[in-house]
This record gives sequence, structure tokens and C-alpha cells, in this order.
Amino acid sequence: MRIFRAGIVVALITAGSMMGCSRSTEKTMSTDPVVFGTTPDGKSVMLYTLRNATGMEAKITNYGGIIVSLTAPDKNGTYADVVLGYDSLAGYIRATPYFGALIGRYGNRIGKGQFTLDGKAYQLTVNDGANHLHGGKVGFDKVVWDAQQVTTADGPGLVLTYVSKDGEEGYPGTLTSTVTYTLKANNELVMDFTATTDAPTIVNLTAHSYFNLAGATSGKSILDHLMMIDADRYTPVDNGLITTGELKDVTGSPMDFRTPTAIGARIGADDPQLHLGPGGYDHNWVLNSGGRSLAVNARVVEPVSGRVLEVLSDQPGVQFYSGNFLDGTIVGKGGVKYEFRHGFCLEPQHFPDSPNKPAWPTVRLDPGQTYVAKIAYRFSTK
Repeated sequence: MRIFRAGIVVALITAGSMMGCSRSTEKTMSTDPVVFGTTPDGKSVMLYTLRNATGMEAKITNYGGIIVSLTAPDKNGTYADVVLGYDSLAGYIRATPYFGALIGRYGNRIGKGQFTLDGKAYQLTVNDGANHLHGGKVGFDKVVWDAQQVTTADGPGLVLTYVSKDGEEGYPGTLTSTVTYTLKANNELVMDFTATTDAPTIVNLTAHSYFNLAGATSGKSILDHLMMIDADRYTPVDNGLITTGELKDVTGSPMDFRTPTAIGARIGADDPQLHLGPGGYDHNWVLNSGGRSLAVNARVVEPVSGRVLEVLSDQPGVQFYSGNFLDGTIVGKGGVKYEFRHGFCLEPQHFPDSPNKPAWPTVRLDPGQTYVAKIAYRFSTK
């Protein structure tokens, strides 16, 4: 069998000094799920909690595979939830910019929602101006996945499965996708993705957590977070935020994050790429690792708390989004308003609009192939 492989691992690892705190006496467990809410069509949605012996918790719902809460310690050992979201399902259904969700069938944008496969033209749902974004109006983030709790040698886990029927949102082929979350004893939350199809199609799965390492309810912006992205090039976009096809050198531009730089240091620079839409960063970086093996794509440090996030993947690109569309109208966890640039996303992925850029790494999946992916967020302190 031919294997179509892509990769994303979500890994969360605290500093070794935290392993000896009082939380280490807590039992590793997967708690009984609780009802998180009901969809407008009457489906019951559950919330699952994975907990390890150090006290780290990941709360995940089978609606959109959303990571509702994820805790990480600061330099003093104080845990806080570091992902934006809501306290109940109603918020995610009412108005969400993909907080914490699984994204599919295709992460990011496809120009005019159009592509050609084996000489046949396909028209996808258009849901972002003239373009297709994150799988369409009802992407993988807005469906209820089948869920099964599991216990593995590595720790408690949750397996989510969703069957996307032929023609859903315009995509060809019936796609069966599985995502397995495992919370390991070393504070590593692993997301394993697989997908198979019964007809040629395109696939680009990713995860869309919004991070604020000061804490999701801190009320602080992310502009002082120091970021490193291991990429010499990025993919410029046009006025519709569709990639132009160019792979551009970051040298001498505000896109150069090869050394740690505050997110806000050059976000308002006189560069046309930073003045599209609401302005700011919403671009794909061409990773130096090339997607050939698991590597650190980006490293982010919050200087006050000392929390450090490393994003690892074996994808060819990573989308960095600086929360440009957050505007204070969303009231999230604990009644906190998510103001402009109060969260950032790092989404390992294939390049946006790849189906229309044949020279770029392929996103095609054929019958008999298996799409395999891992995404990893690794936490420590500084």
C-alpha cells in the first residue's frame, strides 16, 4: 500500500522541576465525559477530560474535535489554561473563529473554491469572500465526531472518527478521518491523524488552537510574546489572502522570525503584506525542515510567566496568524472579552491553495493510500 504521509504532533512537556510537585500524586486518568451541550439539530455533545499524574489536563469535545482547555505551568509552577475558547458549547456554535478546532478537509484557503483533479473541475463552498476557507461552511470544526475513550500504554486517550460523504462541501470522494488524542505521563498531548478515501481527493488536516501564554483569561495581548519561526521563506498573498505562487526570502523584512522577535515589534511595518484585510500576520512560512522529518517549526516565549511553547511537525509549512480579526466582540471563558490580537495561532500544514499550485508539495490522496499526520505543541518554562 502506498502511504501519503504528512505530520503534526501536539506535545506538551513541562520543565523537569515540575515533575516533583504535589500534582505528581494525582492519579492518571480519563474522567467520565459530561454533557457539553446540544446542537441545533438535537445531537448531544460531550466534553472529555484527559489528566496525567503531574496534573496537566486537556479537555476535548467531540464537536469539531475542539481542545476546549489546555493547562500548562508557569515558571513558578502555577498552571493556567492557555487556549482561547468558551465555557459552553453554545459559544462555539454561535460565533467562533475556529477556536481550538480540527480543520478539514482542507486547512486554509483555496482560491475561488476551485481546483481540478484528473481533468475534472470541482467547485467547493465559498465561505471567505470569494474563496473557500477551512473546509467550507460546515467543515470538520462544525460536525459531531464519533468518540471512544481508550487507555493506552502511554496514557489516557480519546479517539474521534468522522466520515465525510462524497460531495460534502463540494469535495470528491468519501473521506474517513480519525484523530487520536493521547495525554502522556511526560505532559505530552499527542494528536495522531489518519484519513482514507474511496476516490481521488485532496486533504490538508490541521488544528487551530488560539494560544495566549499569559493565560486565556489574562486579558493581555500577545504582542510581547517572543517568537521564532524556522523558515527562510514565506508565501506572499494577494488582496484576497490567496497565495501568489511565490516563495519569498524573509531577509530584511518583517517576516523574518529566524531569531526571537516580539510579535508586535514589526506588525505595523511599512510592508504591503502587513496591510491586507485587518492587517497583521496571516501567512504561511516555508519551513526549513521541508516536511521531511519531525522538527521544531516555531518557539514562543511569554516573558512574564516564563511559559515556552514549541510547535513541532513534519509538514512543509506553518501558518502564523496574529489574531487580527479578534475585536472585543467575542466574550469567552470567564466573561473575558477577546480583544484585538489577544491570541495567536500556529497551524502546521501544506501550503494554502496548493491544489492550484502544481509545483508545491501535493495534497492529493488516492484510494489505497493512507494520510498520516502528527501535530505537537511542547511546553516548558524559562
